[in-house]
Amino acid sequence: MRPSSITLPSKHLYLFVLILAVCFLATACHKQEWPPQIQTNPKDSPILSPEEALDTFFLPPGYDIELVASEPRVIAPVAMDFDADGRLWVVEMPSFMPNTEGKGENKPTGRIVVLEDTTGDGKIDNRTVFLDNLVLPRAIKVLDNQVLVGAPPFLYAACDTTGNLQADTVQKIRDDFGDSSRNPEHNSNGLMWGIDNWIHNTGYEGRFRVHDDQLQYSKVPSLGQWGITMDNHGRIYRNNNSNPLYVDYISPHYYMRNKDSRSYHGIYESISKNKTVWPVHPTPGVNRGYREGVLRDDGTLAHYTAGSSLAAYRGDRLPEELLNNIFVPEPAGNLIQRLVVKKKNDGTLLGYNPYEDLQTDFLTSTDERFRPVNIYSAPDGTLYILDMYRGIIQHKTYLTDYLRSEIEHRGLEEPLEAGRIYRITHKSNKPGPKPQLSSKKPGELISALKHPNGWWRDTAQRLLVERQPNGIIPKLRELVTNSDTGYVRLHALWTLDGLDKADRSIIESALSDPSPHIRAAAIRMAEPILAETDSSVRNEVMKLITDSSSIVQRQLAASVGEFPLGSRIPALIKLTKRYGNDPIIRSLVISGLSNHEFNFLDQLYKRFEEDDINMISMAKSLANVLFRTDSHIDKLLNRIGDKEWPKWKRNVLLTALEEVAPKSSSNHYFKLNQQPTQLLAVAKSENGDIAKRINSILDRLSWPGKPKKEPKQKPLSAKEKKRFSKGRNLYEATCASCHRENGKGFKGMGANLVESKWVIGDKRDLIRILLNGKKGEKMQMPAFKNQYSDKEIASILTYLRRAWRHEASPVHPPKVKDVRGATSRRKSHWTEEELKRIEH
Repeated sequence: MRPSSITLPSKHLYLFVLILAVCFLATACHKQEWPPQIQTNPKDSPILSPEEALDTFFLPPGYDIELVASEPRVIAPVAMDFDADGRLWVVEMPSFMPNTEGKGENKPTGRIVVLEDTTGDGKIDNRTVFLDNLVLPRAIKVLDNQVLVGAPPFLYAACDTTGNLQADTVQKIRDDFGDSSRNPEHNSNGLMWGIDNWIHNTGYEGRFRVHDDQLQYSKVPSLGQWGITMDNHGRIYRNNNSNPLYVDYISPHYYMRNKDSRSYHGIYESISKNKTVWPVHPTPGVNRGYREGVLRDDGTLAHYTAGSSLAAYRGDRLPEELLNNIFVPEPAGNLIQRLVVKKKNDGTLLGYNPYEDLQTDFLTSTDERFRPVNIYSAPDGTLYILDMYRGIIQHKTYLTDYLRSEIEHRGLEEPLEAGRIYRITHKSNKPGPKPQLSSKKPGELISALKHPNGWWRDTAQRLLVERQPNGIIPKLRELVTNSDTGYVRLHALWTLDGLDKADRSIIESALSDPSPHIRAAAIRMAEPILAETDSSVRNEVMKLITDSSSIVQRQLAASVGEFPLGSRIPALIKLTKRYGNDPIIRSLVISGLSNHEFNFLDQLYKRFEEDDINMISMAKSLANVLFRTDSHIDKLLNRIGDKEWPKWKRNVLLTALEEVAPKSSSNHYFKLNQQPTQLLAVAKSENGDIAKRINSILDRLSWPGKPKKEPKQKPLSAKEKKRFSKGRNLYEATCASCHRENGKGFKGMGANLVESKWVIGDKRDLIRILLNGKKGEKMQMPAFKNQYSDKEIASILTYLRRAWRHEASPVHPPKVKDVRGATSRRKSHWTEEELKRIEH
């Protein structure tokens, strides 16, 4: 009988309709259940259709997730860019790990496709292949007249000259954009147009800018692993697999000025409060799920293990509280985490998960194949998510037998020809309109600099800088000086700079702007003027030495390094006197002293007293740099041995020397050009603390003619050899992803272990570091006490202390057990200062 033929009393009809409505609402709001409860893990992991997958998501109340595109219109998406008209340019990587052996991964099946919504319903209905036959492509930037495509080791510039959205010309413009022999998880990517008009990257020693219709290259430190984003102030954020959030407080390029400086404070600084994640279902299919601490008792992933490309939300169609929040995908946990970034009183930033107390994350899914690898703040004011939608995301280089078994058991090798793009919306607002900026006139683009959506401002600025139109300078100057909105003034100022029209008058005006970000930008833009022999602007810039904002103080320390030498040294001394205890400012001061460190140290010694903490901190950092170079070492050693020098001044240099030499080593770690005569004399004639410390360090020094004490390490026993072999396997499976198989590390990810004082020094320190982790200058070693047994740690450390020609003694499990017991209550990472203070 058809439902329409049922006759019900009016009261019953009302109840019937009410029940239907409640059932409908319950179904429609399934993804809005909050906070979600841990779902039962199915025995299998079914492949879901896009429509079925939508029912697996959980979001905070008011938010929704919509499907924008799915297979066959998009396949294995890994990166994306929006063009000036809001079309999606997607990088597809279908060949990534087609099976557990990775066979066929290097087939040229990668593509760049253009996806369009031609009907305006928010769904993609048209796909055009712009460029194909690429091997593992992973980066894209759509410019006005060309498209940059990164497919390591190549960076291509492709052009569509006919308007059919297909590349007519393709040019290789770099052959060093990554290394095709490396694990693609650690290869170059990025291509983000920054507010400073440079195109920034991750995992690559370079940045680019468009100038005079040419793509110019500039060398910068290689930072991060996968993904890059910036907030409304232009601050750049990156991350890596195990740590979701790092920030650059200052532009990294300053650290290329001084080849001897190894202190890079202020760039790639970890700011995540913790690394916990909260999947909504058990996740046994993670690479080391068998180890204690990787999974919780309920089977869910406990910490980041596959953090992917992040995004700062800068849109205008989601709640305002999300502005400048960072969203980080964790594909191994099938989730996306929201991190609120707050500034502390000392100017440092801290990113935290606002749902931590609820033990959940912003977006979670019960679908094991939901693999969010990238996320974007979009032109329509929402967040777009790229989902590779596949089972295998761990590269073969580090694929454990455990995960291989999970993949086979759960049937995760399929699908390979799937992919989804979603967007996050909110009930309070509809997505915005298409931008259509490509056809806008210069005046209209200037108006777009006022748009509340950061994507519109970025794109308008880029188009103006690329096109260099005439007659717009007065309007931009008007925005800089008269706009009530800080981000509008900031974009207008950087647009002037990109047009080479940021002159003295506009810079001097911006130096007194209420926003510290604009004052800092003005200081940086003034650098070409500051480098001139006669510059009144230098006086105006130096007035900001009393500025209360750490943003301005640090930029000033960076930019003073561009002063002519005669003006630079006095200015840097003033900065040191006021801010020398700030490690970022110390590093920036040193970056501007290339080949003048010793002279600067001399100047400091003439000006500071025993209680001048700022000056002493700088002197120690400078001496540390000088001891690592070939010049001036003998002079510094003689000063340590000079009895006429005040004891506290000698202590500063001696402390720096102790820092660059290991605590103990079977090799002579620190080599001198000649015999340290005065040091030897003091060691024999003096009593007291300095003589004791000098005697201790003499064994760590070598010089021509010094009798060598050949290490007489016992050969490894049969049991120790087995431990060494097991340690090598564990190292290559786990540690090599950051420290490389040769132990020399990746910049910004893993320290160099070869002849490291921590590796070949006291084994108890090395055990402490592996158990609880260590905070470094720009990296952080994670804790492994919950992942490894005493035997496993002893094996890894035995390998480290005998690999790469090391001759240090092996490590035995009882020693690990002793240190583990002694530090069992410790929850935080070790710092270098703490380790140095430990008595052995």
